[in-house]
Amino acid sequence: MAVSKTHPAEAIAAAAAAGQRVFGENRVQEAAAKFPGLRERVPDLRLHLIGALQTNKAAEAVRIADVIESLDRPRLADAIARAAEAAGRLPGLLVQVNIGEEAQKAGVAPGEADAFIEACRERFGDALLGLMAIPPAEGDPAPLFARLAAIAARHGLRHLSMGMSGDFEAAIAAGATEIRVGSAIFGAR
Repeated sequence: MAVSKTHPAEAIAAAAAAGQRVFGENRVQEAAAKFPGLRERVPDLRLHLIGALQTNKAAEAVRIADVIESLDRPRLADAIARAAEAAGRLPGLLVQVNIGEEAQKAGVAPGEADAFIEACRERFGDALLGLMAIPPAEGDPAPLFARLAAIAARHGLRHLSMGMSGDFEAAIAAGATEIRVGSAIFGAR
């Protein structure tokens, strides 16, 4: 996934012209401003929302996203369910796990992940595609990626969004099915 946050629509269009089709944005408002026009030109673009999602932005997220990768709490699940019913569409969903248990990061705690995943699977069925995590910037991410993969395996979830420009090799080795690359594609923000 090409993480296009903070980059202009022209940069995304250039990446799309080169063949890139999956893009990640972490702000709903920014994605809503860029992607409708881009999709008119390149209809098969796929938009993943990868940032923490506020419940009051759930309706817009459901309307514009192909995948929401930051489902991490019951209130957000409620907001997404209401928005999906109103919109008549449900994007794919990934549960975000705070795999490094960092206070400043969003995500369900690893110890609470099993119960939350089960509740989301009951509620959303096959729309629950997998898990997403961002490990701490410091330290070896490999054990944390392996931990996320183990949680996913317990639930039969095959989609693992983990790894970024600096640690994607370790993520791939642990079973990532999607990596998030921004600076290596678009340059520094």
